Amino acid sequence: MARAATTADVFNAVAERRRRDILDLLAAGERAVGDLVEELGVAQPLVSKHLRVLRDVGAVEARDDGRQRLYRVNGHALKPIHDWVAGFRETWEERFEALDDVLEDLKRQEGDGAR
Repeated sequence: MARAATTADVFNAVAERRRRDILDLLAAGERAVGDLVEELGVAQPLVSKHLRVLRDVGAVEARDDGRQRLYRVNGHALKPIHDWVAGFRETWEERFEALDDVLEDLKRQEGDGAR
C-alpha cells in the first residue's frame, strides 16, 4: 500500500523527525525561521520546506512581525494525535500497575532472603 503524502494529514506530517524537532522548538513559543535554522543546524530552505508541510496540515501557524515571519504551534490541529495516543493510556496504566506489583513482590522476596 502506498504511503499517503506528507501533506495529507497531521500524522504523516509529524512522522518525519525534523518536523517533530520543529514542533518541539515551537512548543516553547513563537520562533522565526532564522531561530529554527540556528537551533536545528540545517539549511534555511529545508526548515522552510518542513514549515510549509506543517502549515499545510495546520500544525503550525504563522504571522508577520515586521520583516520576520513568526511560527507557532496550533495545538488544535495536533488533537487527533493526542486523541489517538490517549486510547492507549488505560493499557499503559494497567501494565505499569502490573509492573509495580511484580517489583513489590521482588522486593519482598529479596527482603525475606536477607533475614
